[in-house]
Amino acid sequence: MAFETLLTAERIEEMERKGLWFNETMIDHLNQSVDKFSGKEAVYDGRTRLTYRELANQVKLCAAGLAALGIEKNTVVSLQLPNWVEFLVFHYAATLLGAVTNPLVPIYREKEISYMVDLAESKVYVAPKKFRNFDYEEMIYRLKPNLPSLQNIIIVGEPEESESLAYEEWMLKWEETKEVENSKVDPNEVTEIIFTSGTTGEPKGALHTHNTLTCATKGMIDHLRLTEDDVIHMASTFAHQTGFLYGARMPIQCGGKGVYQDIWNSEKFVEMVEEEKITVTFGATPFLHDLLNAKNLNGHDISSLRIFVCAGAPIPKPLLEEALEKLPNCKVLGAWGQTEDAIVTVGNLSDPIETITSSDGVSISKGMEVRVVDEDGNELPYGVEGNLEVRGSFVFVGYAKRLEKTKEEFDKDWFMTGDLAVMDESGHIKISGRSKDIIIRGGENIPVAYVEDVLHSHPHITTAAVVSVPCPRLQERACACVALKEGTTLTMESLKEFLETQGIAKQYWPEYLEVFNELPRTPSGKIQKFKLREKVKNKATQTS
Repeated sequence: MAFETLLTAERIEEMERKGLWFNETMIDHLNQSVDKFSGKEAVYDGRTRLTYRELANQVKLCAAGLAALGIEKNTVVSLQLPNWVEFLVFHYAATLLGAVTNPLVPIYREKEISYMVDLAESKVYVAPKKFRNFDYEEMIYRLKPNLPSLQNIIIVGEPEESESLAYEEWMLKWEETKEVENSKVDPNEVTEIIFTSGTTGEPKGALHTHNTLTCATKGMIDHLRLTEDDVIHMASTFAHQTGFLYGARMPIQCGGKGVYQDIWNSEKFVEMVEEEKITVTFGATPFLHDLLNAKNLNGHDISSLRIFVCAGAPIPKPLLEEALEKLPNCKVLGAWGQTEDAIVTVGNLSDPIETITSSDGVSISKGMEVRVVDEDGNELPYGVEGNLEVRGSFVFVGYAKRLEKTKEEFDKDWFMTGDLAVMDESGHIKISGRSKDIIIRGGENIPVAYVEDVLHSHPHITTAAVVSVPCPRLQERACACVALKEGTTLTMESLKEFLETQGIAKQYWPEYLEVFNELPRTPSGKIQKFKLREKVKNKATQTS
């Protein structure tokens, strides 16, 4: 389908005039890397190794297969795959055809998938048969009758349904097919629809173009001084923007090598650093905590690791000091970003420890501006907390089928991030809070309003609010604060059973439950979540 966006001829002209958009796609970068490094290993996911030439060949076969299924410009391919090379093959094949990739987080279940695949009007859905003991094929066929646009299901593994296409057999069919030509893709066309963990009752499908994405990764390559010698590790899911951009795309764009984990395991990561000579990794702050506490850390040579980019939560100073001791060759850098604008700020490689622990970095590109404003949109002095806004070359072009909602998120050309921040004289920002209601658990956004909507459908609950509980490792966990109908009861076990029936990803489930006679409210009736947070703040320590 054709997507309605905010992208204008004026913005395109401005970005090109300033030299910020390069009018390239990932296929251009893949071809460039094939020309330079044909026999060099490009990717390794713990299962499969591919050279640049092998990856390109796989992409062409896949593109031929997708074309035969009717995939063309502006059609959507949904990928609910782990961090496997097949994800790259399908994404690059879709790009070759001018189609749109829709990454879907592997933890998503019926409720999320039915909503997202329907809104995206996906024609093809790709998933493993099973991953982490969950049967994706069984789920999608239960949902398929209510997904009118979905025409084909491709299963990596051994499918049970006769209608499913088995990936390996399906790929073999196209070996004798005439090579698919690179579609004449406009770099300003949409190439990705990726869903946010929205603060409203429904996730929003953020739309990015080839230009917004390749510019974002180019900014990171330059900021971290990456070269074709770098080996870039990613354990964050490819269906989050961090994993998608800096795992599935950036290694190919810089001519380096991508090394992936489909399940984060710190001890396995230590082994992979030594074996694959990993130089750069991205992960939420709990990943760093796990690495520093890995039992085999001292038994392996991890001296190749030079950069650990931590996003999603602040880096506590004691943790950073421990990293300096245990990872002397590695620079740990804080970062901040969003689905809508990629990673915008990262610490400088030259920043001292005091700056790293007290900020979330500086803008990584001259094409991305950051400012802090008051409620009326007036820019605030350095050191004063306010609303964080960004504009520039990485910013998305709209929410799918939500153009009016998109416009509400902008102050002219400034995107209102929903985060509160303080900026210093050097341009470093410090995220100080969130004006939007969201909980970040180990780098995973929990959409509070979305979960609250589900809780309100419980037959015993009259009022529900979800608030954060501090956690030493994961930073935050979710607590459900509820008031019940007279004569009813609710336990944590019965709540879990209810959430299971609603088809919600388990990572979104509240981990604590607190029952109140009534929830505290303002005179106007608004629930006072700050009072709830104060009442439940010690739950993690009480139950640990």
